[in-house]
Amino acid sequence: MLSKKLFIVFVLIITLWLVGVAGYMVIEKWRFLDSIYMTAISLTTVGFKEVHPLSDHGRLFTIVLITLGVGLFFYAAGTLAEAIIEGHIKGLIGRKRMEKKISRLSHHYIVCGYGRLGKVICRELQMRNFPVVVIDNRESAIKAAGQKGLLCLRGDATLDETLIKTGVKRAKGLITVLGTDAANVYITISARSLNPRLTIVARAEDDNAEKKMFRVGATKVISPYKIGATRMALAVLKPTLTEFLDLASHSVGFDLDIEQIEIMPGSELAGKALKEVSLREKTGVTVVAIKKKGGRLSLQLSPDEPLAPGDTIIALGSKSGVKKVFDMAGHKTAV
Repeated sequence: MLSKKLFIVFVLIITLWLVGVAGYMVIEKWRFLDSIYMTAISLTTVGFKEVHPLSDHGRLFTIVLITLGVGLFFYAAGTLAEAIIEGHIKGLIGRKRMEKKISRLSHHYIVCGYGRLGKVICRELQMRNFPVVVIDNRESAIKAAGQKGLLCLRGDATLDETLIKTGVKRAKGLITVLGTDAANVYITISARSLNPRLTIVARAEDDNAEKKMFRVGATKVISPYKIGATRMALAVLKPTLTEFLDLASHSVGFDLDIEQIEIMPGSELAGKALKEVSLREKTGVTVVAIKKKGGRLSLQLSPDEPLAPGDTIIALGSKSGVKKVFDMAGHKTAV
């Protein structure tokens, strides 16, 4: 609606100029350049002397032209003021609404940087219905994230106050994929100091930065170039295995899922061995690996060793089967 008003103002200004030039050329029989000059000094009301003496009809025409010009000036000024004020208010209201929604989040994920990697990461999280907050200091990136239905905040992610606004103290995980290793290191330091329990995944370009990120608190450090090169090599050397891994990890449209599931205290699985609970028989899900609490991931599964609270199993199977395992592990919903 406002853009339509601005367009109308522009059309009226052009029309008034054309009418003024044409009027002087017809009424006073002046040259084109003289007519433009007279129209200019009339519409701008600068008070310069007429190009030539005006006839009575010319004076009447000039009075009408000045009156219309002054009226149009005030209309244009009002419309522009409306555009500025309305845009500012809309932006302010939009930011307040966004901040209010973010303040209500907990156990969400924060993505720092909405570039090529950030867009893919957010899409993956959205497809799995995880709440996401994007931080970027570029207006174009924030606009693009908003169009995708993402909660977003424009600001410098290396600053503590920016991370606090995104609810980092209540968040479950943070992924930082800014363009420089230095920025990702700063974000890792800030996020870890604000939330000691936060899972932090950081992007690194070289080995030195990777070591520093681990030292300052990153849970996992990813080098996109290394991973991309490895996957490309495996696609050539072991294409069937690569296809299976892609299917298992990106099978949003298929009835196949692979999930990490933590054993909760007091759950049906806590204190019981795998052979006792008969997961495969009850759910059709296969446990392919286990990570004992405080230990490392292991593929050596002992059917007689009991599962303890805090252990994490890697389960592969149908979506409905994996959901049953989540329920048995003490989760109200899949996480």
